Amino acid sequence: MKYPVYERFYTWQGEGVHLGRAAYFIRLYGCPQACPWCDSAGTWHRDYRPDSVPLLSAQELSEAAEQEAPQGAFVVLTGGEPILFDLEPLVTLLHAQGRRVHLETSGIAPLRGAADWVTLSPKPFGQPPLPEVVAQAAEVKIIVHEPDDIAAGLATLEGLPADAPIWLHPEWSKARDRDAGVLNAITQAVKADPRLRAGYQLHKLYRPDELDPHSDKRLIPLGGQVALGY
Repeated sequence: MKYPVYERFYTWQGEGVHLGRAAYFIRLYGCPQACPWCDSAGTWHRDYRPDSVPLLSAQELSEAAEQEAPQGAFVVLTGGEPILFDLEPLVTLLHAQGRRVHLETSGIAPLRGAADWVTLSPKPFGQPPLPEVVAQAAEVKIIVHEPDDIAAGLATLEGLPADAPIWLHPEWSKARDRDAGVLNAITQAVKADPRLRAGYQLHKLYRPDELDPHSDKRLIPLGGQVALGY
C-alpha cells in the first residue's frame, strides 16, 4: 500500500478541541467533494495540481514522522480526503511509535484504521457522511460559507455521539472579511443551542505551516484573496 502524499509538515493544530497542540500533518492527494471555497485545492483542483505527487509507503511515512516530529506530537491524517485510502497499515505503524493518530474527513467512505480521534467535516452540498462514520466522530466541524450551511450541516449528523462537540467555523474568506451575515448566524446558532461551539482557524493568522520546508507555499485562492495570502 502506497499513499499519494501532497505534503507533510510539522506544525500545530489550528482548530477544534486540540487547538494549539503540536501536530505532524500528512496531507493526502485526491478528493471528490470539490468545495468551491477549499483551502487545500492543490489536492484536487485541476488548475493547482502539482507537477508530481510522491507515492510513499506506510513505513516511509511513519519514519518521516519519527524523524521530523518529536515524541508527544500527534499525527493528523488529512487531505484531500484521506478516508478514500486504507489507513490501517499507516495507523498501525504510527501507534507502534506511541503516536496518537487524528483523522480529518468528510466521512464519505468506511473507516479503515483505528484512528484515536475523528474530526468529521460534513459536506451536505456534495456526498454526505456515512452513518457509520458519524457514529464514530469525536468532534464535528461545519464550514459556514452561507448562513444556511449551519442547518444543512446539522441535518447530516443523525447518530452523532452525544458528547461530540459541533464546531461552526466561518469559511476563511468570510472570517477575514468579517462577514456579518455569517458571523452573526454562527453567534445566533450557538446561543440557541449551547451544544454548538463557535470556531476559528487560528493557524490562518499565525501561518505556522509555512515554517516547515515540506509544506506547500503556493497561494491557492478558492474563496480567498491572493493579495492577503489566502
